[in-house]
Amino acid sequence: MNKPGYRFAFNPEVSMQDVEDFLLLAVLAAEGLHGQARVRADVAYGIDEAKRACAIDGSTQVGQDVAAVFIGFVQCVFGPGAFRVERAAASPSRENPCASGARTQ
Repeated sequence: MNKPGYRFAFNPEVSMQDVEDFLLLAVLAAEGLHGQARVRADVAYGIDEAKRACAIDGSTQVGQDVAAVFIGFVQCVFGPGAFRVERAAASPSRENPCASGARTQ
C-alpha cells in the first residue's frame, strides 16, 4: 500500500544547502512537539541536490507537521514562487527517500 508523501522541487536560485538546513530545523521543531523518539520512528525524508528536490513522508501526523513547518520556512525565506510542492501517491522511505544518492535521517 502506498503512503502519501510531499515532494518539493526548488528553482535554481534557491540554495540546496539552505533547503537542507530548513528541513533539519523542521525536524527539530517536530521533535519539540512530539519527542525525538517519535520523530525518528515516524518520519522519513530526503534531499536530492542534483534534482533540486526533497521529499517528506506525510503518512503520519508527525510527518505532516514536519512538512507544514518546512513549507512555512521555505515560503517565508524564498517566497512562494521559488518552489513547488505536491502530494505524491508514494511516500519516501528510508531506503529510497527521494531518489538515488539522496540523504536521509
